[in-house]
Amino acid sequence: MKLVKIYKDDTYYSQSLNQYLGEYAPATVDAVGNLDILKNKPLAVFSSSKCPGSIILKTYDLMKKIRDMGITVISGFHSPLERECLNVLLKGKQPIIYCPARNIDGMRINPEFKKPLEDGILLILSPFSKKEKRISSERALERNRFIAAIADKILIPHAEPNSKTEIFCRELLDKGKSIATFDNPHNRNILKLGLEVITEDAF
Repeated sequence: MKLVKIYKDDTYYSQSLNQYLGEYAPATVDAVGNLDILKNKPLAVFSSSKCPGSIILKTYDLMKKIRDMGITVISGFHSPLERECLNVLLKGKQPIIYCPARNIDGMRINPEFKKPLEDGILLILSPFSKKEKRISSERALERNRFIAAIADKILIPHAEPNSKTEIFCRELLDKGKSIATFDNPHNRNILKLGLEVITEDAF
């Protein structure tokens, strides 16, 4: 599919990027897929690479519920749990926004993405320039900030104590973002920060 550049004066450019990123808001955003998905209010998903089994099961069940409710989800889908979320969501018809931590101009499209792109339920976004083709920890953080700025709400199923995800969680709270997590003993560290607890009627 054709790559489209979204400029700051474009109606598809999320004004929340300017609000949350300020001078660091990207001048352009590259996109492949259905741009109308940007009109939705997406839920962002972030998780540490290591995750307890009890939280994995809760996340799996929650993703099925979110999928069936048609809620738009945005993520880098990079950590194992985030990737499992994507596997669940790809079985549904709800919109998905995938944001890799690299430029997408000329990127090889994953075979599992081809039908969702054709069906108009997948959008691939990147704030990175052509020269930024390799994934790095710095770009991953920049990508996550980009995702969080666009998101209406944020779900962090788990953040290991003192991990990059926990540090990022603190940053998002400082910026006034709404973040939810599971009421689980393994999440004491982030629940103490004041995250909302996911309830049965949360979504």
